[in-house]
Amino acid sequence: MTTIADFTVTTNRGEPLDLSEKLGTVLLVVNTASKCGFTPQYDGLEKLYETYKDRGFEVLGFPCNQFGAQEPGSADEIDQFCKVNFGVTFPLMEKIEVNGDGASPLYDWMKGEAPGLMGSKSIKWNFTKFLIDRDGKVVRRYAPTDKPESIAKDIEKLL
Repeated sequence: MTTIADFTVTTNRGEPLDLSEKLGTVLLVVNTASKCGFTPQYDGLEKLYETYKDRGFEVLGFPCNQFGAQEPGSADEIDQFCKVNFGVTFPLMEKIEVNGDGASPLYDWMKGEAPGLMGSKSIKWNFTKFLIDRDGKVVRRYAPTDKPESIAKDIEKLL
């Protein structure tokens, strides 16, 4: 059975991150963008991270430029934007694709584990969120319109 532990991603500093290191941690994996109507969700994501990080929770942000070219910046520009405008301290990964031939294998797996509306496997827009349990399994997928604070009760159940 596949879990998040079967994947390695790259941080926004270009370093590999073996996600097996995240087993035992509840994760919220989010494809993000700096110039999107949902960008203010960075505030809510940071609040979730601050609230629950000491209990074994982490947010992993994956910048993506596939939707309306709303994440055009470099890794440093994205990092600075998130820190300056939203005080983001949770980890940001390198910019990825979430759909198509160039999609991240992690995202291909998560989409298969938790399809969207009417069984759709594609990501529809920025700020689609996946909740991963301590065993590295996808628990639920949330739409871009689901505000981070609405996910708190599901996070608490897993902690």
